[in-house]
Amino acid sequence: MLALSFGLTAALLWAVHDILARKLSQGAPLLPLIAVVLGSGCVVLLPVAFLIGDWPAMTPYAWAAAGASGLAIALAIGGLYKAFSLAPVRLVSPIVGAYPLLTLIIAAAQGRPISTADWLAVALIVAGIGIVAISTRDDAPDTYAAPPAVAIGWAVLAAVGFAATFALAQEAARQGSDLPVMLVGRLVALTAILCLVGIRSGPFRLARGLVWVVIAMGLLDALALGLVIASGGLPKAEYASISSSLFGVLTVLLATWFLKERTRPVQWAGIATVFTGIAILSLQGA
Repeated sequence: MLALSFGLTAALLWAVHDILARKLSQGAPLLPLIAVVLGSGCVVLLPVAFLIGDWPAMTPYAWAAAGASGLAIALAIGGLYKAFSLAPVRLVSPIVGAYPLLTLIIAAAQGRPISTADWLAVALIVAGIGIVAISTRDDAPDTYAAPPAVAIGWAVLAAVGFAATFALAQEAARQGSDLPVMLVGRLVALTAILCLVGIRSGPFRLARGLVWVVIAMGLLDALALGLVIASGGLPKAEYASISSSLFGVLTVLLATWFLKERTRPVQWAGIATVFTGIAILSLQGA
């Protein structure tokens, strides 16, 4: 199923983005960093959206939903980066990736049919993520910049933001056109973050060697979000949002390999549970 493929590709892109975010968020001013990431994505989207975007298709409702999705993007990315600055990947990413349950609840509220197998798949995904998160309670305190509960709160806020982003942006794409929705959403998110930068942050200087890394992060995030939003017009669009939550588990895997974060056997069991849920979704879409 195409929507599922879009979601899985987005998950991989976000996993790479999150590993970079974890590294750069240690001691860096977060709001300016987020602004650079969002801004680089906007620069890439601008010419594409204006050249081939179907702007006449944008209805007033589509404009409003796209704008609201931008505020949700700012909330999601802000919560994500803040959580990464406080706690290891193995705690933050699985919690942020638990938004599929919210996604299906939103889809059900919109009157879209949700099968028992869909709910079973999401239950397995969320349960697997929960296993990974709960098993971090024995972590050494020196790996946290704040109490774990604080990082969990920010991660939950990010999860809510991602669920709202996908629901609003996909609805806007159905009522309008995906490229304009993507651009409007990111511009609104960038504007919101820049306002906060002006209010709360001092001068921001990014090391020259990191500029291209941050720009790459923006491109990864824009492409991943674009895949999920573009699935709004596909059958079972919620599958893209749900399967993209795999980025939480993929990030844990990458952190184990590249950041040398230790993953316990029980956490690997949680990862296997998540993959089982994704397999059920895939079979449903066959």
